[in-house]
Amino acid sequence: PLQVVGGKVKKPGKRGRKPAKIDLKAKLERSRQSARECRARKKLRYQYLEELVSSRERAICALREELEMYKQWCMAMDQGKIPSEIKALLTGEEQGKAQQNSTKLAKAGKTEANSSNP
Repeated sequence: PLQVVGGKVKKPGKRGRKPAKIDLKAKLERSRQSARECRARKKLRYQYLEELVSSRERAICALREELEMYKQWCMAMDQGKIPSEIKALLTGEEQGKAQQNSTKLAKAGKTEANSSNP
């Protein structure tokens, strides 16, 4: 069963290099270490996912509360009442606009005063 290929004698069976004689104890230890590292990575991955889920659940609760608040405001406005929070927002916006306008007027007055002086 010997074959002659290109002037070389080949034996039937496995091809390629023979595996080096590896110390069995070292191989087992590497395998154990790899398993430990894999379990540690898995634990970290699960911790990360659990934190992500809990943060998303908190965000969902906050959004539900906000939605409920808006529903209450809409029901109040349907009854002809303006919620105090909306009044505060409206007056805050009006005050903000008034402050912006007064600031613009003051700046315009300063630039006119500066330009009239040679």
